[in-house]
Amino acid sequence: MSTPQHSGASATPAWIITGPTSGIGRRTALELAEHGTVVLVGRDPDKLEEVAAEINAQVGGHAVPVVCDFSHIPSVRRAAERIAALGLPLAGLLNNAGIMPNHAARTAQGWDLAYTTNHLGPFALTEALIPHLPDRANVVFTCSGVEDPERKPAVAAGFRGARYISAEAGARGEWQAGGSTKPGFDAYATSKQGNLATVLSFARETPRLCFIAVEPGFNPGTGLGRDANPALRFLAKHVLAPLAPLVRYWSTPKRAARLLTGVLTNRSHPSGVYYDENGRPMLGSAQVRDPAFSDRVVAETRALLAQVPGDTNWSATA
Repeated sequence: MSTPQHSGASATPAWIITGPTSGIGRRTALELAEHGTVVLVGRDPDKLEEVAAEINAQVGGHAVPVVCDFSHIPSVRRAAERIAALGLPLAGLLNNAGIMPNHAARTAQGWDLAYTTNHLGPFALTEALIPHLPDRANVVFTCSGVEDPERKPAVAAGFRGARYISAEAGARGEWQAGGSTKPGFDAYATSKQGNLATVLSFARETPRLCFIAVEPGFNPGTGLGRDANPALRFLAKHVLAPLAPLVRYWSTPKRAARLLTGVLTNRSHPSGVYYDENGRPMLGSAQVRDPAFSDRVVAETRALLAQVPGDTNWSATA
């Protein structure tokens, strides 16, 4: 596929980032503003406007907010259409939006909230935007090592790896037996495995683009744990966060933002690579590294999303 043309558009590159209103995403959006226009994609229009105003107040800063609810596939598709219609010279996409509910939660259409928001929504956005990205553009997913049942710090925290059955089962909130005893952990780990499977499979499918996964490290005090109780949030922000630079596998939003920005804007990276919090290549679980498995996740995700009509009034069929 040839590089898309943007007649009359500015030569300044435009970087798309999802989940840009808090934590790592906000820091990364501000970093990206130094590299061109930033297309801010998120659910809360007021918070999007706040970040856009901060960027636009910078010398040479330019940001465009696009409202998108990643738990609602028609909203994702409309957002992709709006991004394409901006006529900007799109340069790359960072799928950073994510949630980690500490209990089973459903979307308005009845699908598992974490699995939909973290995997199905970003997958739908990426597929819709691929035709509009130029050759060698980077498509980056913020992933997580908790999908690997052999990753010791994740196991110590209570994770038992991804528990994938099928995309339809994930949408129903059903996971393989033997998982975590902590509510929400299986949904989160399985959704993040979906992100990594997407990167690995898309890298094989679409060689004209560069698909990259990044594990930003454990960042205590970010918005990911906003469903935790107030005491745990206080502990994470005021006790654990200051210790993060000293602990292996931990990081800070500022450090993670520099890493994500560097990966997204540097076109020398190989496709299909997975970086750790220090920017070094790492391996995902044995399961996700099996091409047959990651291709199955992608095929089943496509089949599931194909069931979703274009309008907003749909009900879950999974």
